[in-house]
Amino acid sequence: MPDTVNLIIWLIAGLAGGFAVGDLLKGDFDLGPTQSAPAGAVDGVIGAKIFQLLIPSFIPIVGQIIAAAASGAALTVVIGAVIRRRQRR
Repeated sequence: MPDTVNLIIWLIAGLAGGFAVGDLLKGDFDLGPTQSAPAGAVDGVIGAKIFQLLIPSFIPIVGQIIAAAASGAALTVVIGAVIRRRQRR
């Protein structure tokens, strides 16, 4: 179970990753700020927790921030692609 500080770090890093990818990919994968923020935050927590379980000795805060931001960005793109594909049908 992550402590509160880790959870806050993961949420903020995931938010940053979601916003960054939404800003960089204005077009097919953009969810808009109201949808990319919660998607990035939730995905940041999930991705950082998975990363922490896979590599338990990789505890430094910088690694957690990178993992949360990258997973928040990556999964926001995946969600955006799925939503856009479903809208085109």
